[in-house]
Amino acid sequence: MIRLLVFVLALAASSASPAMAEGEVNVYSARHYDTDDALLRRFTEETGIKVNIIEGKSDTLLARIGQEGDLSPADVFITVDAGRLRQAEENGIFQPTRSKQLEAQIPASLRHPDGLWFGLTKRARVLVVSKDRLPELTTLNYEDLASPEWKGRVLIRSSSNIYNQSLVASIIEAAGPEKAEAWCRGIVGNLARAPQGGDRDQIRGVAAGEGDVAVVNHYYLARMIEGNEADCEAASKVRVVFPNQSDRGTHVNISGAGVVKSAPNRENAVRFIEFLAGNEAQAKFASGNQEYPVVEGLE
Repeated sequence: MIRLLVFVLALAASSASPAMAEGEVNVYSARHYDTDDALLRRFTEETGIKVNIIEGKSDTLLARIGQEGDLSPADVFITVDAGRLRQAEENGIFQPTRSKQLEAQIPASLRHPDGLWFGLTKRARVLVVSKDRLPELTTLNYEDLASPEWKGRVLIRSSSNIYNQSLVASIIEAAGPEKAEAWCRGIVGNLARAPQGGDRDQIRGVAAGEGDVAVVNHYYLARMIEGNEADCEAASKVRVVFPNQSDRGTHVNISGAGVVKSAPNRENAVRFIEFLAGNEAQAKFASGNQEYPVVEGLE
């Protein structure tokens, strides 16, 4: 009987969730870049902490954490766009985290005041224009794209995209809901084609002459410049205009991370986010994925 009890206890221990093991951190990430994979390996090399990564779309991962509830093995949730961080916050996904290192590295404007999430990278929502058809254009505002001058010339992805939703939110903040709605209607009236594809497809559309201006996140163009021959050729036919330089400036969003409320490896989770906010990781985000670092003073 004693031997049987020992066997059962040993079996239970061997089948315990790996999330409870020491020296691990379980990361649910909506980012899917080679740079991130390299940083995960570097974190393990530096700390000895194994990273278990689950990648997926933000909504899918949020639903999974919600379904798993208090038994979720997730320690860290990483996503892109402040809108999704806000959604995770409203869903009660995060727990408050205090870290002198994170508070010193990340400006207050790029992290939650209660430490629910921390910005990791910045991405500008810029305008890409045709070099051939708009050779002299150097200044442009988001608001200009809704004017009659741009009818049939604007390319932008679907309004269901979180990047565009956050851009509209910034216009609501700057101009109020009525003017923001008028801007949205003006954009729809000026579309060169029905919204389709991602940001790279909008850049390719400008290069192919389907439209004269596209709204995109800056790093997509940067990565096309370093990409395959076709993307590099398309990128050579366009250039970036940073909008609204005479007033509020270009809309800048973030990707970010927070410690999950039920995190079984909380200390490792905080250490992992601190690593991503460190100068080494921030420099790799910039050089490897062409995003802007959140840490001030880095290129």
